Amino acid sequence: MQDFRKLKVWEKSHKLTIDLYKITQLFPKEHLYVIGNQIRRSVNSIPANLAEGCGRGSDADFRRFVQIAMGSASELEYHLLLSRDLDLMNDEIYEIMNKQIIEIKRMLTTLIQKLKADS
Repeated sequence: MQDFRKLKVWEKSHKLTIDLYKITQLFPKEHLYVIGNQIRRSVNSIPANLAEGCGRGSDADFRRFVQIAMGSASELEYHLLLSRDLDLMNDEIYEIMNKQIIEIKRMLTTLIQKLKADS
């Protein structure tokens, strides 16, 4: 068992979660309850799964939760693209958020590979 707060990828995904909660508050009401909630659910799932995985007893369990976090990051990537295409998010904000997601996905990939190599 390890402290999830010590994982750089958790720190980055936690910050992204906070940022996206603030951004989605600006969505029009009719979109906040649909796509805004989807964005919040998927972004929140990334650090939450990392935290849960750290609390599990084995590297295999942890790796499974890291893979779930990766799936949530991919889902988030799509929801942000949709938000941009629906003009709910401007191109500049989209690019900033998308860069962060890509960085998080790279970090998750590296972590998964390290966990596979260690097993």
